[in-house]
Amino acid sequence: MSTSTARFPRRVFGVGAEPDPRFTLANERTFLAWVRTALALLAAGVALEALSLPIQPTLRLIASLILLGLGLIVPALAWATWGRVERALRQSTPLPGSWVALPVVVGVAAVAALLIAGVVLR
Repeated sequence: MSTSTARFPRRVFGVGAEPDPRFTLANERTFLAWVRTALALLAAGVALEALSLPIQPTLRLIASLILLGLGLIVPALAWATWGRVERALRQSTPLPGSWVALPVVVGVAAVAALLIAGVVLR
């Protein structure tokens, strides 16, 4: 059994040729950076609700839930993006875009708007 077919996930490693290790390692570092971002989003969601901040409670709760939701979704999106990029590297095709950045930007912007509104409405 070759190394490529024994590695998980097979849908990624079972195609194409082994790329330059530097590109694979850079792809893994990007995945891990998104996981670190997800942990920060989870921590922010918990902290926002745990601290007694002068913010309208309903808006604070909604903002906290958005952060927690993003913290749970980001690793799954990062995993999918990692797989798509790794397949593209192995097949020498153009690299796909990230599925992670847009939801994070929209979610964090929504949280910022809610927190601003929560301070004003308090």
